[in-house]
Amino acid sequence: MEISKRIEKLRELMKENQMDAYIVSSFDAHQSEYVAKHWKGREWLSGFTGSAGTVVVTLDDAGLWTDGRYYIQAEEQLKDSGIQLFRMMDPGVPFYSEWLAQTLEEGSTVGFYGETFSVRLVERMKKDFSKKNMGLNIENDFLDVLWTDRPELPQTPLFLHDVQYAGKSVVEKLKEVRAYMHENKVSHYLLSSLDDIAWLLNIRGSDVPNNPVVIANVIVTQEVCYLFVDSKKVPHDVKIGLEASGIKIDDYRAVYDVLSQLSAGQIINFDAEKTNVLLEAAIPAAVKKMESSNVTTRLKAVKNPIEIQNMKNALIRDGIAMVKFIKWMKENIATETITEIDAENQLEAFRNEQENFVGPSFDTIAGYKDHAALMHYKATEDTQYQLENKGFFLVDSGGQYLDGTTDITRTIVLGEVTERQKRDYTLVLQGFIALSRVKFLHGATGAHLDVLARQPIWQHGIDYKCGTGHGVGFFLNVHEGPQSIRTDLNPIVLEQGMILTNEPGIYLEGQYGIRIENMLVVAEAEKTEFGQFMEFETMTYCPIDLEGIDVSMLNPSEKNWINHYHQAVYGALSPSLSAAEKKWLANETREI
Repeated sequence: MEISKRIEKLRELMKENQMDAYIVSSFDAHQSEYVAKHWKGREWLSGFTGSAGTVVVTLDDAGLWTDGRYYIQAEEQLKDSGIQLFRMMDPGVPFYSEWLAQTLEEGSTVGFYGETFSVRLVERMKKDFSKKNMGLNIENDFLDVLWTDRPELPQTPLFLHDVQYAGKSVVEKLKEVRAYMHENKVSHYLLSSLDDIAWLLNIRGSDVPNNPVVIANVIVTQEVCYLFVDSKKVPHDVKIGLEASGIKIDDYRAVYDVLSQLSAGQIINFDAEKTNVLLEAAIPAAVKKMESSNVTTRLKAVKNPIEIQNMKNALIRDGIAMVKFIKWMKENIATETITEIDAENQLEAFRNEQENFVGPSFDTIAGYKDHAALMHYKATEDTQYQLENKGFFLVDSGGQYLDGTTDITRTIVLGEVTERQKRDYTLVLQGFIALSRVKFLHGATGAHLDVLARQPIWQHGIDYKCGTGHGVGFFLNVHEGPQSIRTDLNPIVLEQGMILTNEPGIYLEGQYGIRIENMLVVAEAEKTEFGQFMEFETMTYCPIDLEGIDVSMLNPSEKNWINHYHQAVYGALSPSLSAAEKKWLANETREI
């Protein structure tokens, strides 16, 4: 069915149900960034495949709201669909609920399926719609009617994540949550976000591609922890292990019944950003609701020493795979036919040789020429380029290992590059180095540091429309909060043990893209009379392509940083390489 036909059918349902607009989000029932195919309704309806975006359909118009990572991609994929692109990060662009309040008549009704919208998002919509006395209908999942071949919910089994990797047992983690509950006089704690649940119960699965999570809900009390999950997905030995840790397993949808049976005097805590509005609606009015960010999000953001050491081990093996890949690419590009998908497959094959590898941590971004300017490009048989012995090739990829999650980007010089390309590559490198080596006073947030990575490229009137860094989970989601490094005023203080990425870039539409990315862990530096100072320890080991650098642009301290980094790369990776690979790596990490 063509996109225009799907929207036409949706409008027929809207008219039958007296709705003036219908909204389709990118989220699942757990407000996940990446979702199982069952919940990819926005993609099915619009044809836009990016991970973030919201489609709004009125009886006369249709629009897609997405962020700066996807502007170029969205423009291409929405062509001839009848859906207008709203660049939501641009000045003056209204949020979609503001746009609806401006567009619709007084007393109009807006519909959406409540399971795919958070409590906080609905609160914002209600505020915007109140200006025109507009109503909400949150019960109808129209996609279930229209999407006749909609994929079923995943049925893959879950498994226990061994404490030798996790560093803390389920009992220890539940004790921390219950201490928070006791301190705040909370009787019930509702957890709906999948990575929080996986972390708390030391369980993993494959319900969401590239994210080793399990579709479930959890309610914690002082006496028991309920896991609401499809029982067919719980193997007998896993069930025994969970029950031994005080976990009671119930049906996935039984969470609504348990919530509805809460009584006056009880207090339930949940994260309004992560809990869908239908779950909240199931809670009786007499029950006191306490909204706050998930305590588990804060707890899992600060990695324990065992997790950090495991992550370092995983990153060394990941670096070995990357070295093998870059060597293969450089040595074969002039003589073999290599496409973007060939490169992606070869990199995964090298990772697959590494111990504890489970799968990719996200869809690999393997972009040549102008494809690299699409921040979240995904090569297909129809769109892929054949690589040539010239220009830049950007590969942003990562692995899920039992002992960690990795995320790395390298921009590889395949041959001749222009002076402008070398200048831009070097500007990105300078911002990357500035953030890597910063020392800062405890209390700083990522927003305080973001300018360091942007300053060199800002000096040339260039910017990138995305964050500079994000948190990374431990054998969990590659994008993990609450910490980040971006211009947004995120109030989260950077604490010892938090892991983030450092990934500035330059993206020129229709020309090329450049990004360099490492993972960093926040560490304590010296403590003085002025307070505790912090710094970043680099965790990623992989050469940065020296052929892309205009060395004349670097000052002595920048040269010194990259030389020391390359010494560390060679020292960490060479023991696991063959003689030929060592020789190649020695040249790639030579002093400049």
